[in-house]
Amino acid sequence: MNVNWRGALIYLLILVAAGALIVGLFPAGNTADEIPLSQLVNDINAGRVESVVVEDNELQITYNSGNEVVSRKETGVDLTETLLALGAERAAVENVDLQVEPASPWSDWLAILGSFLPFVFLAVLFLFLMRQAQGTNNQALSFGKSRARMFTGEKPTVTFDDVAGVEEAKQELAEVVEFLREPQKFISLGARIPKGVVLMGPPGTGKTLLAKAVSGEAGVPFFSISGSEFVEMFVGVGAARVRDLFDQAKRNSPCIIFVDEVDAVGRHRGAGLGGSHDEREQTLNQILVEMDGFGTDTNIIVVAATNRPDILDPALLRPGRFDRRVVLDRPDIRGRKGILEVHVRGKPLAKDVDLEVLARGTPGFVGADIENLVNEAAILAARRDKKAIAMEEFEESIERVIAGPERKSRLITDEEKQILAYHEAGHALVQNKLPNCDPVHKVSIVARGMSLGYTLALPEQDRYLHTQDKFEDDIAGMLAGRVAEELVFGEKWTGAHDDLEKATKLARKMVTAYGMSPKLGPLTFGDRDELVFLGREIAEQRNYSDEVAEEIDLEVRRIIDQAYDRAKGILIGYRDRLEVVAQRLIEIETLERQEFEALVA
Repeated sequence: MNVNWRGALIYLLILVAAGALIVGLFPAGNTADEIPLSQLVNDINAGRVESVVVEDNELQITYNSGNEVVSRKETGVDLTETLLALGAERAAVENVDLQVEPASPWSDWLAILGSFLPFVFLAVLFLFLMRQAQGTNNQALSFGKSRARMFTGEKPTVTFDDVAGVEEAKQELAEVVEFLREPQKFISLGARIPKGVVLMGPPGTGKTLLAKAVSGEAGVPFFSISGSEFVEMFVGVGAARVRDLFDQAKRNSPCIIFVDEVDAVGRHRGAGLGGSHDEREQTLNQILVEMDGFGTDTNIIVVAATNRPDILDPALLRPGRFDRRVVLDRPDIRGRKGILEVHVRGKPLAKDVDLEVLARGTPGFVGADIENLVNEAAILAARRDKKAIAMEEFEESIERVIAGPERKSRLITDEEKQILAYHEAGHALVQNKLPNCDPVHKVSIVARGMSLGYTLALPEQDRYLHTQDKFEDDIAGMLAGRVAEELVFGEKWTGAHDDLEKATKLARKMVTAYGMSPKLGPLTFGDRDELVFLGREIAEQRNYSDEVAEEIDLEVRRIIDQAYDRAKGILIGYRDRLEVVAQRLIEIETLERQEFEALVA
């Protein structure tokens, strides 16, 4: 915890001064009554005084009855002579126990200090208020300063060795590193290195990590800032921050400026609901000017990252600004294996761990997913008091990332358990019998996340192109759960809601987007509009007639009906296998791939 000792000391001084001021204005004093010296003389003559204690000019008087009072005399005058002069009898005075206490050497100084403390308090308070006002002015003056975080690059924490699965992108950025290391090699030949590189790809593919790796490899200062940190409520502040950022970069060149989520400030100008956004557009204009104003001797490279390149302003992406566009796609099997090797460094692994198998079982995973997968496996191993992470933990963590953690605490009735078993057995059996469906790796009726049960089917290898037969088999596999329920129980249940939704969407895409309808032909239907400020699809514009819309609906219905009939035919033909798989699920709740294939062989 960081403590502001100077501020704490100032507050302490203010509290002490305030206390002293209160003491000076409202002294505690003595609670005893104060009497004049003439009354003291009368009381001594009457024999009512037991003792008198003299401390400087104050008299502490104690009567025979025990009462205490206070009186005062002039400083430096003998008390006995004073009493006799005021009419006290010598014998009466001598009967009184008279004690003289020496005066404290600090009493005068304390009195002087007490009188000055109120002024000290006021002076400290004035200085504190002035300091606060000065700090406020400094904040106001620094409002247009860049908030970029600077990393020197002397001790790089991330290099290209820490980035895997994006080999092509690393090769593209290797030239950037070489230019930052040896700029004269390029300048002497009249070459111009790209001034800007925009990293594009889905979330979690390693755009920020790769930008840090470039800085670590080059060993140059690295300015990191988010696009949203430029934009403020006041017009002109973002542009001032851009100017300040590039001024800092020029003073520290060669260097890298990394702008994360550049789409927050680089969106297409003059678009969106409500017209333009003056502050954001001024900020973008200033970025365009600064990037265009670089000279050939200014060794500054701007690296930006975004997962929405489609909404960036064209002026930002033209040659001379962001010259290169580096795409970071989802990694393939080799890339996923490389990412796994990076994240398992330094972690104790059991002998049965096979990274090749894990890479094959994680299609569609990006770098962030794989990092989370390894972390979940390590947490599971620690929870089970193991000394090393085994294959069992990795396989379970894959399911946790895909479907969520197990929810064994959810109680379901025996009837619902039986329905779930036949539902999932129907999915698994149909997907196993159809040639274009992915192999079934696990079937379970244990709830995970929001689902009551699941059938996990993973491809043997990455696919980038899909056929019409593949889609038709997938739809049949999706509908098999509902078919099994109707075939066994003669009822329809709500558990197939998600399956029906996915099947319908896929069938409609086959007709309207992929041109896979023999009746409608190789055409696409509908223009999808996107809301620029939100960056997502809000509507689909119909560019076809009502008659064509009716034909689209009929074609979707035909695809769904055919897939339903195929799934029903398979389950009727393999009804005995359906019973075996369902009963085994009711018994042990989860079937692995080897046991499932043995049951349906």
